[in-house]
Amino acid sequence: MLGFLGPNGAGKTTAMRSIFRLLKPDSGSLTWDGEPIEPDDLLRFGYMPEQRGLYPKMRAADQLTYFGRLHGMSRQDADSSARRWLERFGLGERMDDPVESLSHGNQQRVQLVAALVHGPELLVLDEPFSGLDPIAVETMSDVLREEAARGRAVVFSSHQLDLVEDLCEDVAIINEGVVVVRGQVSRLKDAAPIRHLELDVDGDPTELLAELGGVQTTRSDGSRLTAIISAETDIRGFIGRAQQAGKLRHFAYTTPSLSDLFREAVR
Repeated sequence: MLGFLGPNGAGKTTAMRSIFRLLKPDSGSLTWDGEPIEPDDLLRFGYMPEQRGLYPKMRAADQLTYFGRLHGMSRQDADSSARRWLERFGLGERMDDPVESLSHGNQQRVQLVAALVHGPELLVLDEPFSGLDPIAVETMSDVLREEAARGRAVVFSSHQLDLVEDLCEDVAIINEGVVVVRGQVSRLKDAAPIRHLELDVDGDPTELLAELGGVQTTRSDGSRLTAIISAETDIRGFIGRAQQAGKLRHFAYTTPSLSDLFREAVR
């Protein structure tokens, strides 16, 4: 599962549309398993666009059956798959309702089923978690984990970086159309030039932090302070002095979050 990340306008949606020949790139190449992508390959891919592509007056199950048949499934197999997925996403009682009668979040679920109904080898999802409630987010996360465990390739974009960090082993971050960071999340965090330092102290935390070198940014919430510091900074002496002074109630020293890596990459 690959998290495909970047700021607004970086080119994520453009890249995804290019896979499906909705846009023609000015240069470069698109390959699947090392070979140029052919029309037959697209039948084995699933796509969830950021802008929804559902027929509003068509019943949800009928519409998904139709999409399955476009991918080469028999009517019976497509209908069975559509109804099974709708049940999985909690829409069993709404599957024969027109799509326009569903809430935004439920339409989002139907759109994901449209990408899943034919059992694709590759899932390309553009902001799949947008507008979902926490229960729907949990269900969709479980589905994506299961699909990846079955050997499907899953690529999705999202600005909810905590979700990406939880779900994805690998990420690619693009900025202005160029990949600026790529690799395993754990390795990228370990190799990052920054670290997270959280302090909970008696008194003014900024006064205590003035003794520490390599501080890049800080955020304070009363007695609790979070700082981004250089990975080369040795904090052992600083922590020892804070403890001896009786000021330190709690501290945490960790690798940066994916959000920190993202900000560093696109800054």
